[in-house]
Amino acid sequence: MLANIRVVLLNTSHPGNIGATARAMKTMGLSRLTLLNPKQYPAAEATARASGADDVLADAIVCTDLDTALAGSRLVIGASARCRSIPCPVIEPANCAERLVAESEQGEVAVVFGCEQSGLSNDEIDRCQFLVQIPSNPHYGSLNLAAAVQIICYEILKAHRAHLNTESSRSLPEHEPVTAEEMERFYEHLERVLVTIGFLDPGNPRMLMRRLRRLFNRARPDENEINILRGILSASEQGSKQ
Repeated sequence: MLANIRVVLLNTSHPGNIGATARAMKTMGLSRLTLLNPKQYPAAEATARASGADDVLADAIVCTDLDTALAGSRLVIGASARCRSIPCPVIEPANCAERLVAESEQGEVAVVFGCEQSGLSNDEIDRCQFLVQIPSNPHYGSLNLAAAVQIICYEILKAHRAHLNTESSRSLPEHEPVTAEEMERFYEHLERVLVTIGFLDPGNPRMLMRRLRRLFNRARPDENEINILRGILSASEQGSKQ
């Protein structure tokens, strides 16, 4: 299961944090590291801070777009310390780990960390089904990136061991949620149809689409449900042309 869990770092500015993340992952049995547009990588400082987790760095995937970073993921959880104007379901590290471990039995999952300065953007949060927040001092919640990764990875290892020790695994869902790529195709289709029927202003689509993303991210539709929704959208498109 742990082989299906990837840690994704977005726009990391300091190479030392990449190395420290690799070390944090390896100590907890995780090995899948994905880097989106790191400012400086590869770097000697990353290797030095990895302290023997060179294999995690060597196997890390470096990409330039979020679609590639999340490709194939059936569950995406973002780490964020800030509250947002449009709420996204927020969970604590233990619950985050339990969800990741349970879903990883069936396929790829990802936990995403934003850049050190500003964390995750709203567009990046739009790609997440949940946000995980690490409880901290309300007067000083500045947690180093690698330290945050270490906490989440520790909880993942605990949840993994608990899962292995459970006599009966959780019952499997009747239908599997669709992948991140399929959800993005649905959102593109949805936005196009909403513009066509005049419900969405193409000059200012962000808030409406963001709220709709939150809705469907919570629902986590399966393939049959997405096919139904896409069918409704296609019928709406045909109707608007007549």
